[in-house]
Amino acid sequence: MSIRFDNRVAIVTGAGAGLGRAHALLLAERGAKVVVNDPGGSVDGRGGSGAVADKVVAEIRAKGGEAVANYDSVGTWEGAQNIVKTAMDKWGRVDALINNAGILRDKAFHNMPVEDFEAVVQVHLLGSAYCTKAAWPIMREQKYGRVVMTTSTSGIFGNFGQSNYGAAKAGVCGLANCLRFEGAKYNIMVNVLSPAAYTRMTENLMNPAVAPYMKPELVSPAAVWLASEACTVSGEIVFAQAGGFTRLQYFETDGVQFDPDQPVTLEMFADAFATVTDLSHAHPLRTIMGEMENKLRAIGKIK
Repeated sequence: MSIRFDNRVAIVTGAGAGLGRAHALLLAERGAKVVVNDPGGSVDGRGGSGAVADKVVAEIRAKGGEAVANYDSVGTWEGAQNIVKTAMDKWGRVDALINNAGILRDKAFHNMPVEDFEAVVQVHLLGSAYCTKAAWPIMREQKYGRVVMTTSTSGIFGNFGQSNYGAAKAGVCGLANCLRFEGAKYNIMVNVLSPAAYTRMTENLMNPAVAPYMKPELVSPAAVWLASEACTVSGEIVFAQAGGFTRLQYFETDGVQFDPDQPVTLEMFADAFATVTDLSHAHPLRTIMGEMENKLRAIGKIK
């Protein structure tokens, strides 16, 4: 089945280079009208140039596609509103939003200025929330929308010197986890992409031996599919790198269940810790309240 975006409008933030550019080009190739957002700053978010977004728009138009540039920062509510307004003013709808924009200000936590922590969280986490919030009422009204958040292994597994980035990237997973419920009855699917590619943000972090295989365009099929009408799942986290794709699922151990009518002591927990952390019978995490009800039912506390 051919995946098309004819008569669909997509916004890609941070689309002036790297992954965002690759996402925007593939969307346009498949018929989408694309808002190419990028303030054109440096990797750390400082400075700016409209030429960055303009170049991608020119690429799309040269191939017969439709695109418009936007130079606002996702890191402010006003900027996010303007990004969405650009789509509405030009084409009157928003069908897909890929929250891709990001900056890096890496430093060991004890050396990191609070301002650098705040700046990275502002762009990655709040920027994703702001842009989604601005597009949300439009998607609800038209009863259709696809939102893609961008996470990172730094948030899922951790990485030295990226506490600000990791915290923000873990946060977008939590945002998606909640929005998938709120968007369900409006046909709004919210999913998460964890990409790895050789870009200006990773060129100093990546093993040169693997860099030739880490092309951004090898990630974009996952991002663009998640942004398409063909995607009918919500709340998924997809890894994408070097043409490989996998799914991340949170798991929970069987653990232990003490009688909540009796005292639970510190020593009881300490003695049970090996069982609490035993993964041999781990299963995909379900909703917390449903799982707790099942456990209390199993020991006869509720019916």
